[in-house]
Amino acid sequence: MPRTLHIDFVSDIVCPWCVVGLGGLRTALETLKGEGIEAEVHFQPFELNPNMPPEGENIVDHIGRKYGSTPEQSAANRAMITERAAEAWPGFDMRMGPDSRIWNTFDAHRLLHWAALGSSPRVTKVEALAEQRALKAALFVAHFTDGKTMTDPDVLADAAAVAGLGRAKAVEVLASALYAAEVRAAEALWVSRGITGVPAVVVEGKYLISGGQPAEVFEEALRGMAGEV
Repeated sequence: MPRTLHIDFVSDIVCPWCVVGLGGLRTALETLKGEGIEAEVHFQPFELNPNMPPEGENIVDHIGRKYGSTPEQSAANRAMITERAAEAWPGFDMRMGPDSRIWNTFDAHRLLHWAALGSSPRVTKVEALAEQRALKAALFVAHFTDGKTMTDPDVLADAAAVAGLGRAKAVEVLASALYAAEVRAAEALWVSRGITGVPAVVVEGKYLISGGQPAEVFEEALRGMAGEV
């Protein structure tokens, strides 16, 4: 009998390891389908830089200030993560250069929350999660591939349109305070549960897989968890 796991993927759209982790998870779930193991993946909000101003910050300056990394160390780290992303998510084009920027992502999380609710009353839960997944991918592309300004409402609305969601409704959400309280509450909830870094993959509300793991790690872990639920 097929088993469907509830997975909360806690992450941020400016987190490169979240791209790696999501790529690994996607591949693992495709493999596990053949064993009758499926999953409902819910994207949950986490802000790496909640106090970042709207203009963002240069990635080299940001990493240097936050972690004490030299420009050379920062470049080497970007190259390593880019390679890992290419392995974990074939076809994903990650372009992190010295001119890349880090952004405040609160509005992006509001859009993701909206997507999970379904773009219309006729959308099923499964379809809504698929829409949220498509928006997550579009936001990753906008940031990591296209280098867009992720605090620009037009950029976010364009990502919603790419994901197949209504651009006009996305503009309406972004121009208001819709879902702000819900996102703040969700962020606080995951922090209260001990999540301090992302990606954090929480399975059935009780198992944690941390970090940008490769597909085989997710596959082995999820297979074992499916046998226990």
